[in-house]
Amino acid sequence: MHIPKKGLRALGIAESFSGRSSSALAGVVMRKDLRIDGFAFGTVTVGGMDATDCILGMVQGLCRRDINVILLSGCVIAWFNVIDPGRISQETGIPVICVSYGESDGLEADIRYHFPGDEIRIAAYHLLGERIPVILHTRETIYLRAWGLGLADASALCNDFTLEGKIPEPLRVARLCSRHLIHR
Repeated sequence: MHIPKKGLRALGIAESFSGRSSSALAGVVMRKDLRIDGFAFGTVTVGGMDATDCILGMVQGLCRRDINVILLSGCVIAWFNVIDPGRISQETGIPVICVSYGESDGLEADIRYHFPGDEIRIAAYHLLGERIPVILHTRETIYLRAWGLGLADASALCNDFTLEGKIPEPLRVARLCSRHLIHR
């Protein structure tokens, strides 16, 4: 991947959790020059373990070979539906960056409380690994996990896609789209 390339494309995927039985996902394909170049949508089960398959379906449904990186707004969505970014990267051949926005002591205790005995969910959560804090050019801190590329490249891409604040534009626009889906 050539990071400085202006035509580099990211697929940003974000969720809008509504407390219902399902949650809306929206994906936005955006070039590094911030031109929007496509959309994808999906639905995951609240409290389920189907987020990874949904995201893979969204990527495959786009039928595109020009997506250079996938940005995820969080690795645990829809009330503890744990995403497997490593599997997404491996099956698509596209690097994945998971972005979160605040400090946290982690979710293991919450998962154990709400899903007692669910060792598959706990193991999936542990596979995510540690989040690494990154200070953006905006002086905001985000927390990254990356698969298929190094932290320096992941940090550079997040910086390139962030205009202001701490949310990279593909994720900001995807979140706006997913919010619209649940308020229809």
